[in-house]
Amino acid sequence: MRLAVIGSGYVGLVAGACFAETGNDVVCVDIDPDKVERLRRNDIPIHEPGLEPMVRRNQEAGRLRFTHRLEEAVDHARILFIAVGTPPLEDGSADLSHVLDVARDLARLVREPTVVVTKSTVPVGTAAKVAEVLSQHTDVAIEVCANPEFLKEGAAVEDFMRPDRVVVGTEHEPTRELMRELYAPFIRQGGERLIFMDPASAEVTKYAANAMLATRISFMNQIAGFCETVGADVHHVRQAIGADHRIGRAFLYPGPGYGGSCFPKDVKALLRSGAEHGASMELLAAVEAVNERQKRVLLDKVRRFAGPDLEGKVIAVWGLAFKAETDDVRESPALAVIQGLLDSGAAVRACDPHAMESARRVFGDSIFYATDPYDAAEGADALVVVTEWLVFRTPDFDRLGRAMRRRLIIDGRNLYDPDRLGPLGFEYHGIGRRQP
Repeated sequence: MRLAVIGSGYVGLVAGACFAETGNDVVCVDIDPDKVERLRRNDIPIHEPGLEPMVRRNQEAGRLRFTHRLEEAVDHARILFIAVGTPPLEDGSADLSHVLDVARDLARLVREPTVVVTKSTVPVGTAAKVAEVLSQHTDVAIEVCANPEFLKEGAAVEDFMRPDRVVVGTEHEPTRELMRELYAPFIRQGGERLIFMDPASAEVTKYAANAMLATRISFMNQIAGFCETVGADVHHVRQAIGADHRIGRAFLYPGPGYGGSCFPKDVKALLRSGAEHGASMELLAAVEAVNERQKRVLLDKVRRFAGPDLEGKVIAVWGLAFKAETDDVRESPALAVIQGLLDSGAAVRACDPHAMESARRVFGDSIFYATDPYDAAEGADALVVVTEWLVFRTPDFDRLGRAMRRRLIIDGRNLYDPDRLGPLGFEYHGIGRRQP
């Protein structure tokens, strides 16, 4: 099938590569000619496991092309995916200007009946707005379909190729059949995972899914704080409640708060959308408030256990990305921790397997970028673990202890066993963990 994906950012690039992997002829469009040239050289601007070899393989096979000319994509494609950014505005709502600009451009260029699919994360009613823009600028029959993505950063290729579900919002039967044909290779083991609904329901589903996951995170972080207050251990609590099949174990890990490009933005956007439609969302307001407080928890623990006066102290930070297996530092808890440390006069030595350059764009030369975890810990008065990278999970504690000036670990991901670290001479403080 001939496809075009408009927008070669995180969503568009993954979608284009994965569609090409299943034999489709795909053109990806980006307005930045320099980015297009980089992509043509297989120079992938994001870190996502499995993406670079897939892009390379499909370019070499001729199934995947990149261009900055929208007309080239329109002339090529049977289905046009809109996958441009919808960044948050100051009031928390999603900025739809890029989506609607693309719709206007498509109306000018489309010459025969086609399907336009909104793949961007958009608030309810966006498919209807796109359809209205198209109808205002062309007489060509264009069907608009909502097809939200549910990709986890760090596992996006795997999620796309083997999805839990594919949500398609359309009430037009020919479009349903076309989308069923397109997604058939991805759901061979279970056709029930392809879920059709109206466009508005599909748009709500995307926000509702992320809001639910964000709620679980904030809930467990509140339980972790309560455990610390009463002397309980959240590790045991999490194991027990997760064993209930009605609850399950996913997203029950306490930590330094959620970040990234999705959860913070989507919770805010759903709150704003609710306000616009007169639907109160007190629960989500609380979820957001809990998360903002949680981002200060690690910094508060450093001040509490390393001393309120951090002037001149050296703090090692393991992890800069908001989660493992990505170089994305957007809304990362590490940013709040590091900025607070710098404001307190501390020197920061940081390490991350893939997010160093992303963090450098934020902090410049105000922190030290270590070559490895032990280099980051050299002379440190405390170590703060922010991101759950595998390389941080089983360190050589003897080597770590020799590197540090003081053996103090603030573990924001509960990676380590407090009972083990005590005999090794470490002072250990996790999130909601009972002290031995």
